[in-house]
Amino acid sequence: MTARQPHLKAEFALWSAGKRLVAGVDEVGTGPLCGPVVAAAVLVKPHTRKIKGVRDSKTLSAAQRERLVEEIKARSLAWGIGAASVTEIERVNVRNAAALAMRRAVRRLPPVDHILIDGRKITDLELHIGPYTPIVKGDASSYAIACASVLAKVTRDRLMARLALRYPGYGWEHNAGYATRDHVAGLRELGVSPHHRRTYQRIRAILEGHQLAFDLDEEERGATVGDEVAVISA
Repeated sequence: MTARQPHLKAEFALWSAGKRLVAGVDEVGTGPLCGPVVAAAVLVKPHTRKIKGVRDSKTLSAAQRERLVEEIKARSLAWGIGAASVTEIERVNVRNAAALAMRRAVRRLPPVDHILIDGRKITDLELHIGPYTPIVKGDASSYAIACASVLAKVTRDRLMARLALRYPGYGWEHNAGYATRDHVAGLRELGVSPHHRRTYQRIRAILEGHQLAFDLDEEERGATVGDEVAVISA
């Protein structure tokens, strides 16, 4: 099946309404057992032409994402990265941490007229980032969000690969912290690292000494997602 290609319908509607500065925002990393949540914001040029190959990052290989990410940066008006640490994920829960990472990414942009965000409406988010439109599965339909999806994925993959050098044995350099077989084997052999999310059921069970049957995440089936980062200041 051919992957769905994102379009510029939402962006053109906003440009036609006089909102010239439109950004797309997406986050990655709510599903893994470890590491930060990372968000990206991409301010696309008004009436831009699409970069060939840009689509939902989950449908791209690691090599395709790496090829596209530099062109996305070069052809956007601006881009920003935000993150929320494991400590923050544990304190406020992963969904709220994802919203926090989005806010931090948007703060790294110049003032914008409107933002398109992947997912559903987030309570009070507009108080922090201004007017926005949530689009369910927006990374598959909105070009601006798809650009942010690729940038967020590549950034987090690189972070997890660097962290894997310091904490070998979990396979983070290729599983990005998802519950793949090699990650599960590493947890059983090495135990829990300081970068694992201890409030997650699977990690909590290990800490409590229980034998837990791991159901491998769908991400293992064809996933190529890739130091916990110092949290970008709020």
